[in-house]
Amino acid sequence: MSKIDEVRSAMVQAMKAGDKATKETLSMLLAALKNKAIDKRADLTEDEEIQVVMKEIKQTKETLEMTPADRTEIIEECKNRLAVLEQYAPVMMGEDEIRGIITATLKELGIETPASSDKGKIMKTLMPKVKGKADGKLVNELVGSYIK
Repeated sequence: MSKIDEVRSAMVQAMKAGDKATKETLSMLLAALKNKAIDKRADLTEDEEIQVVMKEIKQTKETLEMTPADRTEIIEECKNRLAVLEQYAPVMMGEDEIRGIITATLKELGIETPASSDKGKIMKTLMPKVKGKADGKLVNELVGSYIK
């Protein structure tokens, strides 16, 4: 079952249950998925569907970060939206898993004590391994902690 079908059926359930906030979030996600498929002029692959979901999550987090503290209704709406969107996102790697992959990548590249000049080479090799499975910001910070 594709994400589009999955989201559509969940949206119907939310409508039947009278859950307006969930329905709106799923409607927004469904539109993003359909637009990406239309732009591509073909069905989306699983990776492309995940990219769309992750993009929606990232945009919602950015909105949440930029919202003033006194705008509680927007903050609450963003938190609810994130809770719904994260149901359709893959489980992200934890710090320990990422550190293990960084260590393996350093061994693979033959780098024992990484310098700041090696960061680009490390990231270039590392990111394809964790793409869609780990937060890029966190990966960047963790690689930075290895550099002397």
